[in-house]
Amino acid sequence: MAKFIEQGTRYQLDDPCIAPNSAAYLWNPKMMLHMNCRGFAVSQYMDPEPRKYAHVPNLAGQSFMQPEQPYFSHHPGRFFYLRDEQTGEMFSAPYEPMKSQLDSFAFEPGLSDIRWRIEKLGIELVITLELAADEVLELWTVQLRNLSGRARRLSLIPYFPVGYSSWMNMGGRFDAQLNAIVCSCVTPYQKVEDYFKHQHFKDLTFLTADRAPDFYEVGLQRFEGEGGLHNPSALQDGQNLANGEAHYEMPAAIMQFSYELLADESTELRLGFGPAKDESEIAALKQRFIEADPSLNRQALAQYIGEAKGVIDIDTPDAQLNDFVNHWLPRQVFYHGDSNRLTTDPQTRNYLQDAMGMVYIKPQACRVAIITALQQQAVSGEMPDGILLSDEAELKYINQVPHTDHPVWLAIVLSAYLRETNDYALLDEPLGWADSDETACVFEHVSRAMEYLCQANDERGLPYIAQGDWCDPMNMVGYQGKGVSGWLAEAISYALQLWSPICRQRQANERAERFEAHVGGLNQRINQNFWDGQWFGRGITDQGVLFGVSDDKEGRIFLNAQSWALLCGAANGEQQQAMLQAIDQQLDTPYGVMMSAPAFTAMRDDVGRVTQKWPGSAENGSVYNHAAAFYATSLYTVGESERAFEVLRKMLPDNSAEELAVRGQLPVYLPNYYRGAYYQYPRTAGRSSNLFNTGTCAWFYQLMVEQLFGLRGDEQGLRVQPQLPQGWPSASVTRQFRGASVRIDFVREGDKVSGDVGPANLVEHNRVTNGKRTPQVSSVRIEQLTEHCFRLTELKAGQHYHLICHIGSVTAVHSQAEASSL
Repeated sequence: MAKFIEQGTRYQLDDPCIAPNSAAYLWNPKMMLHMNCRGFAVSQYMDPEPRKYAHVPNLAGQSFMQPEQPYFSHHPGRFFYLRDEQTGEMFSAPYEPMKSQLDSFAFEPGLSDIRWRIEKLGIELVITLELAADEVLELWTVQLRNLSGRARRLSLIPYFPVGYSSWMNMGGRFDAQLNAIVCSCVTPYQKVEDYFKHQHFKDLTFLTADRAPDFYEVGLQRFEGEGGLHNPSALQDGQNLANGEAHYEMPAAIMQFSYELLADESTELRLGFGPAKDESEIAALKQRFIEADPSLNRQALAQYIGEAKGVIDIDTPDAQLNDFVNHWLPRQVFYHGDSNRLTTDPQTRNYLQDAMGMVYIKPQACRVAIITALQQQAVSGEMPDGILLSDEAELKYINQVPHTDHPVWLAIVLSAYLRETNDYALLDEPLGWADSDETACVFEHVSRAMEYLCQANDERGLPYIAQGDWCDPMNMVGYQGKGVSGWLAEAISYALQLWSPICRQRQANERAERFEAHVGGLNQRINQNFWDGQWFGRGITDQGVLFGVSDDKEGRIFLNAQSWALLCGAANGEQQQAMLQAIDQQLDTPYGVMMSAPAFTAMRDDVGRVTQKWPGSAENGSVYNHAAAFYATSLYTVGESERAFEVLRKMLPDNSAEELAVRGQLPVYLPNYYRGAYYQYPRTAGRSSNLFNTGTCAWFYQLMVEQLFGLRGDEQGLRVQPQLPQGWPSASVTRQFRGASVRIDFVREGDKVSGDVGPANLVEHNRVTNGKRTPQVSSVRIEQLTEHCFRLTELKAGQHYHLICHIGSVTAVHSQAEASSL
């Protein structure tokens, strides 16, 4: 059985075989660790670029966690063997490498730790993983309890492989003074100058404990022997570890601890695992985190993770959605916005959209991100492909490939920031340019970005795609300098429509009129060049070929081209219905809406490497959740709220064993994608990438706040325009907004559409003053804007407001206002 427990702050999976690759992640500002239910791990830290301290057993290029991360017997993991010294019986925890049938199993990821509860051979193991709050260090606690009713002699053997760390120099030894296994290497280099760059590297990986091991082994092969990891030779026939070292051999950190436990007696072992530069750093980390009171670190870590508090707390008929939105979704949004995905040069679009999510978590962080990005803008208005977060950082990998969409996100993110905070003073902040000594205010920076987008067009007035737009691997549509993007034309139109009102608010009316005129012409050109009769094409190649249309055997229809046509208003009512029908027929699946279909099965060299990806994976026809979130946004925009909620809800797996077996993921984060190609490869459709790096989470959270519950800020106050599913008879939400707290209880009345909102009734509350409850009437005002929407104005920071909102009712309700202090 799988379910949320502990008031939704922890998830429990009771079978390691239902979804064997399912995982959870932990992070702090310096590191990330992705841990699957069976004990395999992907860990990475910043030094200052991403590095690993536990490696695969072959020489591998540096990379972040990959989608659909494969695991294999020698993949880095954190495992514990337990041996009964009286019978010789042995099993491993959490499950790998021995894969023994356990008497009970529970994988229980929480918000700031990961826990397993395991029983076998009359022994209970409770294994807990935490991270140091501000250092690169894994903290493990293993509790053993004797449940057998008799005295037991046991050995616990933590096995933490280090892997192939260097072809130049690697080894390992036990350091008695540190009480640690210390595995060393030298980061390989060829150029002399790289030697000096590597001086600060943490080339040691260590495992230390709060008690001395009785035995140890550092040589992986001597531990494994002929028995393999499922039955290590070093532990066969009651043998103890041989206290061996590793001399230019693949090292592993393996310790053996002996215990004698009476009936119902328990014991605890604490371990620390991570990288270090030298032995003095190991000693300092050991003293601070292993020898000290562990509650100090837990408090600091809980305080950090506690910053991932969103602006809504919901109570709906969908309990799983409640737990996810209240606890896990803001956590994922915070991870993205605070860690920048553990890179020093995040892609500009990713950096800005991750910052958009922080508007609802930590608005100041979004403000800083906007300023940081704009300071790297060219005076022409063009944005770089990546944002450098330190003086030493360099644009790497995909950020060396030109993409044309980056300026679009400025208007989208800044618009969201202003709606939430009303911080229009940001627009006056003076900033420099990357290629000029001039300075200009934020408003001028973003306006130039919009002007740049209006000008970077071909002779038809359509925007160039270069080597990609939002879809990175669509890299050969316009590499010759002629191809254009239909999606980008729609996105520019949408961005200009967000920015024009801000121009008018700033009295820049002439600029606003130019942008509005460009929108009109652009929407007309979108229809002239991309409409295919039932849906919009995706782009036009260097050779002048329109693709993403009905004549294409593969890649006939692309979701983004339809979503953003709805968002920007290029599609009229008749087109809208045709597009929705085409999406339902060709893209919708039980696991979500696919990004394109049919998926490409062979290279199309006028489109690019997206067509080389496996059909149904990543951008080639998967259920790409970021694109699905755009689609949901467009559906809410045109009033298709039932469809929109269905799109969002499919992103989150249900708790049933059947659903988890197909998805292979727990509902504790939104993944980058689920496998698509539903009609081509149905057996693997729905399988999760298990990759938690995705811009989806920021959009999903915004949609929960501003569309589903309709609690959207503007200059005057808080607009209330819910679009709740018609199957919900009632729902409640508490919204934090500019220092005030507003609770709204939605009650459905009648059979009207979900957008109908009757007048709100402000419920009577008491305010606590000097320890006494005294009533005080608030000055909050309700402005009924339309039948479907009203606005709360004059909300006061520090006050709590409680409203009852009647959905589907047009009956006037007598209102009285009263507030309580927060």
